[in-house]
Amino acid sequence: MTNVLLADWETPFQIAPFDAISDDDFAPALEVALENHKTEIDAIADSDDDPGFANTIEALEASGKDLDKVLGTFFTVTGADSNPKREELQRDFSPRLAAHFAEISSNKALFARIKAVWDARDTLELTDEQQRVLMLTHRNYVRSGAALDGAEDARMKEIKGRLAELGTAFTQNLLADERDWYMKLGESDMAGLPAFVVDAVRAAGEEKEAGSPVVTLSRSIIVPFLQFSTRRDLRKKAYRAWTARGANGDKNDNRAIAAEILKLREERANLLGYQNFANFKLETEMAKTPEAVRDLLMAVWEPAKSQANADAWVLEQMLKADGIDGPLEPWDWWFYAERRRKDLHDLDEAEVKPYFQLDRMIDASFDCANRLFGLEFTPLDIPLYHPDCRAWEVTRGGTHVAVFIGDYFARGSKRSGAWCSAMRAQAKFPEAQTPIVINVCNFAKGDPALLSYDDARTLFHEFGHALHQMLSDVTYESISGTSVARDFVELPSQLYEHWLEVPQVLHEFATHAETGEAMPQALLDNVLAAATYNMGFQTVEYVASALVDLEFHDGPAPADPMQKQAEVLEGLEMPHAIGMRHATPHFAHVFAGDGYSSGYYSYMWSEVMDADAFAAFEEADGPFDPEKAAALEEHILSTGGSEDAAELYKAFRGRLPGVDALLKGRGLAA
Repeated sequence: MTNVLLADWETPFQIAPFDAISDDDFAPALEVALENHKTEIDAIADSDDDPGFANTIEALEASGKDLDKVLGTFFTVTGADSNPKREELQRDFSPRLAAHFAEISSNKALFARIKAVWDARDTLELTDEQQRVLMLTHRNYVRSGAALDGAEDARMKEIKGRLAELGTAFTQNLLADERDWYMKLGESDMAGLPAFVVDAVRAAGEEKEAGSPVVTLSRSIIVPFLQFSTRRDLRKKAYRAWTARGANGDKNDNRAIAAEILKLREERANLLGYQNFANFKLETEMAKTPEAVRDLLMAVWEPAKSQANADAWVLEQMLKADGIDGPLEPWDWWFYAERRRKDLHDLDEAEVKPYFQLDRMIDASFDCANRLFGLEFTPLDIPLYHPDCRAWEVTRGGTHVAVFIGDYFARGSKRSGAWCSAMRAQAKFPEAQTPIVINVCNFAKGDPALLSYDDARTLFHEFGHALHQMLSDVTYESISGTSVARDFVELPSQLYEHWLEVPQVLHEFATHAETGEAMPQALLDNVLAAATYNMGFQTVEYVASALVDLEFHDGPAPADPMQKQAEVLEGLEMPHAIGMRHATPHFAHVFAGDGYSSGYYSYMWSEVMDADAFAAFEEADGPFDPEKAAALEEHILSTGGSEDAAELYKAFRGRLPGVDALLKGRGLAA
């Protein structure tokens, strides 16, 4: 029988038939897909025809469709709904996939054909998009080591394979720590917790079958616990468990893995002629150099640290007023910051949270997309990979645009964080295909599910990524959707967060879970006035992580990453009561793969642009100005990686931005 993963899917919009797929289907499907892809690549490389754009570059674009189907399905479920079988398959697949793609990138006959097309590019009468695809293809093969020979070529393959194994191990160790740890709570242990946190820890206890409420290491549970629990001893225990992920000295310890990853990345960069990995990685980003990244981060670090230190002094006085000796500790910050927020802004999260229902925030994100881009969302009743998931058909003017899937709730089988991925990306070649886009979050379950304001921002953020995929309008899949420079890819997502702050959006969609009434104007004003509250803390914890990431890669690989981390933080004079947002042993952005390695700064690089880009709407006719929305879609959301990122931004805004808009937006300008 034909493996279901390789069959023609007669499902709505050819979405994976999750109800017909078993874990036993993945390995045999991968075997066939890899062999099919190898056959396609060999046919291109060994062709007797003279190399041309169609028989080389377009042929590469058309290859691997079976592999795309298998991997698109597999990595969707392993990230969001893992189990021991899937984890075992992932450990097996990762080095095999690395070896497969390393074999392709080191295929000398194939690279010779690509280079021949590249050398003849001025005589081929290519479109601008074809020129871009050709340039990126040639550059990617060179950067993958296609020009290496002999021992260097063999070593590059070894490095890629080992990095794939290590990245998988890092991810699975982190998932294991997050899944296995929880802290049981008795009734007296829930002192100070508002109803929405009590509901969340009870639901977590049911999910864990613990027989009592529990605090887990899900951010949507542990942060509210740190904000409201009056039990300082339990806050300390929970915080230490949270920050010790991947560093418990057991089989899930990630510290040696991180050290080996950094060493291999350095060797990889050296083989390609670069001084270090940061120089290699940043060459293709907007930033271009480690110096440019460091300049941006330090321009923000000093005002952020100054604000954080001033806030820490105030919070420590509150601690002492409670009769507690000793300095303000990291497990105290959230608690006293929440109390101070209530005092300064008459804002209590327990009062605010009922206005941020998950379903209403989904509606808000859809409504903004409709007003800006004419998109409409109709629920789909189709089998998905988990009962928590839901799906919508996205249309415009009656024409199908995409399928959007939302997977919003935390569970033990899902890795932490929030992300957007495409099971299928938009393309017109070799045939037209519309995108299937997924947003995955880790919100606490409830009835109804209630979000914090930060949770709501996360929902809008990930939906901004989804719009980048859904509105893509290019010919070739390799430059579709979010296939842009890493420090540009966060622009659409961070920009979309601004629409959550639009008063008319909150007035319409921030309705109370019990009464259905709109948020009172005074409370809405307080929510918006507090948007930059605690921004010194938030900026310091982020920038510290970004600078540690940069220093890991901009120079010799440290033998002991934890010592290097400590040295960087000491040099920055990191405030005592603030920890890195992502310490090394659980810094999945950097160590689960190469995506954000030397690139965690990119959120802030994009924020420089998003603050300036939203100002363009404010300078026009407001947040729903139709001309600016059309320009945003034309120059950024629809273009994928079809042009240089800086040129795309200048086409939208007319110039590149400076850091001033970011500092103003974070309330740090003074």
